[in-house]
Amino acid sequence: MSHYTGPLLTRDIATDLLAARDAGSTSWTGSFDLGRSQSSAVLSPDGWRWHDRDHPYPSRLRDRTIYYLDGEDFEPVSRFSGSLIKLVPTEWGAPTFEIDGIKMLPTAKESPLDDARRKVALVEPRGKSVLDTCGGLGYFAACCLDAGVASIRSFEKNDDVLWLRTINAWSPDPASAESGGRLSLTHADVADAIQGIADASMDAVLHDPPRFGIAGELYSQAFYDQLARVIRRGGRLFHYTGSPNRLTSGRDVPREVVKRLEKAGFVARPELDGVFATRR
Repeated sequence: MSHYTGPLLTRDIATDLLAARDAGSTSWTGSFDLGRSQSSAVLSPDGWRWHDRDHPYPSRLRDRTIYYLDGEDFEPVSRFSGSLIKLVPTEWGAPTFEIDGIKMLPTAKESPLDDARRKVALVEPRGKSVLDTCGGLGYFAACCLDAGVASIRSFEKNDDVLWLRTINAWSPDPASAESGGRLSLTHADVADAIQGIADASMDAVLHDPPRFGIAGELYSQAFYDQLARVIRRGGRLFHYTGSPNRLTSGRDVPREVVKRLEKAGFVARPELDGVFATRR
């Protein structure tokens, strides 16, 4: 899917744009790509011009929502196909996303991109071939590309998440010059697709699955055995787990993951909000 190149608006950006018009200004400078860059729009009473295209002033916009130009009007970056999925702005610029109101990426203390960068650094991607099992918005992939990865093979099962990626200005585009042909993104369930990856063909793995209750197969011994098969000896892995159910049931998912990874052939330990492992 091709990436959206039009303006992205939040309520705050729209408010500033309208305030500039009402004050009689003929231009406004700010960000139309969620803080990635700054550019100027030419203002008139009936609309505004940006990147050689005329746009309407947005009508009333909701908080915690990102809008894109869909045809002739601005619409929320959201879809409903069994679950409501939406792109959600953050104070950091790079957005998160929600499924049925559940936030999928941490944003309370730092940008989700900075959070991804700390985790990616553990596998030292420069010059390596990396498997990104559950691509999401592509922040792991973006950090790997910035760090000089040789190639990154990313999978994403959810069609709506793939659509969000085409709208989100912070999601890497596999076809862009910045990616340089190093990123491949496949619409597939990695639980099945991993069987088509050759033995010891990956130097590192980034595994950020949905929570256990949604995708238990991605925490299974069978899947960890497949990860051990495709990664070379000495290869590094970071596995996001969070700490689900620890307070309510005392269950320690990271420790359970450590045991299964060690059985599969890794040396593993809890690290950050997940598990870091090295293939024996």
